[in-house]
Amino acid sequence: MSSSDEFGDDMNVNGDSCETVKRRFKDRSEKVAKTKEMLSKQAVQTKEMLSKHAVKIAKQAEEHERFINKVTHLLGVLGFGGFCFLLGARPQDIPYVYCLFYVTFVPLRWIYYRFKKWHYYLLDFCYYANTIFLVDLLLYPRNEKFFMVCFSFAEGPLAWALIVWRCSLVFSSMDKIISVLIHLLPGIVFFTIRWWNPATFEAMHPEGTPHRFSWPYVEDKSYLWTWLFGVPLVAYTLWQVLYFLIVNVLRRQRLLRDPEVMTSYRELSKKAQKANNIWWRLSGLLGDQNRLLMYILLQAIFTVATMALTVPIFLSYKFHVIFQILKVSASVWNGGSFLLEVMPRQVIVKEKKKSENLMQPTLQNQLDQPSELMEYAMEENNSSEVHPS
Repeated sequence: MSSSDEFGDDMNVNGDSCETVKRRFKDRSEKVAKTKEMLSKQAVQTKEMLSKHAVKIAKQAEEHERFINKVTHLLGVLGFGGFCFLLGARPQDIPYVYCLFYVTFVPLRWIYYRFKKWHYYLLDFCYYANTIFLVDLLLYPRNEKFFMVCFSFAEGPLAWALIVWRCSLVFSSMDKIISVLIHLLPGIVFFTIRWWNPATFEAMHPEGTPHRFSWPYVEDKSYLWTWLFGVPLVAYTLWQVLYFLIVNVLRRQRLLRDPEVMTSYRELSKKAQKANNIWWRLSGLLGDQNRLLMYILLQAIFTVATMALTVPIFLSYKFHVIFQILKVSASVWNGGSFLLEVMPRQVIVKEKKKSENLMQPTLQNQLDQPSELMEYAMEENNSSEVHPS
């Protein structure tokens, strides 16, 4: 065999091998594409199934609203009494009660809010902060610096939001109970850890010091301001950036397509515009096109101010006790205002809607009856023309 033939055979072999490799890569890419398509379909089907279940559960809850409200009121009052007893008898167990509450009721709230198109509320700062609290209490309960960051969140923006946004403690409304507890419970949890939990006084000791007066141990004022103000402010800024990217960039088109989908900014601006209050006027200082920017700026000012107030609260037991009483009193007062002023109006509106819904079938039947009589008369006339008597 000549060298040219051998060279030709080598070329053929190399060509076949290249084609084989290309074919293999093509087959693999096709398999990967099919797998991705199958997984995306399964994800869409799972999402649709969960959404259907959420809608079904929410509709069933609305159908039995009165009975559910009575049961909620009973359990709410009993639960509040049991919590007060536990707070006095075993304050060291309050963090576990809070963790149980959060992992149980927040998923249920997502189901309800998904049906109402309010699920973007779960991206708000309060849920971001509560998730951090859960990590601290379950994974890093003895980390003093992490505790101080959580203390700043709990007794800063979350606690003052309870007062400023008029959260109402209404035992017959599960939604309002959860809203109050999400803002109120973390402060009580960190209050008990700071002042009433005997385990925290023995948890950690500064080097070279056999005894300590409080937990966590504070070295100096700069240390206090760093972990109660500086670091929490950085964590808040991180949340604000992520929230803006998700809601106002990634999900912008979705929100524009459906005006019924609610966010915190939409709800607050809607209520402020309707009331024409100071918040609406402040948010319009830079013009209507910059109201969102003003809302972010006002929220940042609120956060900075409330975080700064956590420093004297952290240092004074008496001040901290007074603050706990203020928070509980505000939520109870707002609950009384809701029951006496808002709820009667809501009941009247609901009953009016129910009566209108019941009247619609009756009116429809009355409208359908003349048309049926006309059709019957026309048939009789036609039959008389075809078959005269």
